[in-house]
Amino acid sequence: MFKFAPVALATLFLSTSALAQVKPFPADFKTQEITTNGATIHVRVGGTGPAVVLLHGHGDTGDMWAPLAADLAKDHTVIVPDLRGMGLSSHPAGGYDKKTQAEDVEGVLAALKIQKTAVVSHDIGNMVAFAFATKHPEQVTKFVLMDAPIPGIGPWDDILKSPLLWHFRFGGPDMERLVAGRERIYLDRFWNEFAADPSKIDEATRVHYAALYARPGAMRSDFAQFGAFDQDALDNRAWQAASGKLTMPILAIGGAKSFGPMMATVMRAAGTNVTEAVVPNSGHWLMEEQPVVTITTIHAFLDAKS
Repeated sequence: MFKFAPVALATLFLSTSALAQVKPFPADFKTQEITTNGATIHVRVGGTGPAVVLLHGHGDTGDMWAPLAADLAKDHTVIVPDLRGMGLSSHPAGGYDKKTQAEDVEGVLAALKIQKTAVVSHDIGNMVAFAFATKHPEQVTKFVLMDAPIPGIGPWDDILKSPLLWHFRFGGPDMERLVAGRERIYLDRFWNEFAADPSKIDEATRVHYAALYARPGAMRSDFAQFGAFDQDALDNRAWQAASGKLTMPILAIGGAKSFGPMMATVMRAAGTNVTEAVVPNSGHWLMEEQPVVTITTIHAFLDAKS
């Protein structure tokens, strides 16, 4: 089984310089709008080799993945969508349950004529990726999840009790009115409270994402992602009761100052082949806080023989 040496991770951390500012994708990446499953999904594609899909979460868009995409594109075909209702994708009225969004991913892959792929995800992206892996396990070669739980899986009910997660129940028309014009204030709360060092999410990064979340319909869609969690939990529990566990190799990454080893605990409840990795001196925002360690850890896992 592929394993990570804590000393190696710590050494990488000590040699890492801050890379928090939003980076552009490599010039040879192409963007396209793929209409599928009742949504238009903004997608970036580049590189050559085995496919890997990168799925972002709340507080970010697919832009978060630019440094990882640049690294993986050396030996992978990299597909980076914005989730339904987020970033530059369209804002349908519904479909924010993760089973529906799994079919968004499937539609993107079908349009690109990709039959098998690794999947790397963060935050709400984990939940979409999990739904995709449960609905299309034959298409997923490897699965990497970073620093967010899966509705209905493992200690989900206990995780929900954390006072830090009040935003899981925050949404609706009145909440949209409260946040309208104050998107930066709302997002700063997550960047500040969920980071080991909030300064790693620099001003350029905050300005970039606050502008995207201020676009018409963006906060309604963002709230709808969280509002679907109860349905997502029901769907995942039904899958687990019927199908058991995922069997593809899984890497569960947690920030040492955030979910840490809890990510592996969650995924061992739903997978038979789970590797644990904890990124030192990082909170929730691993790509912004510790990009070199995170990128090296993911690339090594994808390259390892199963």
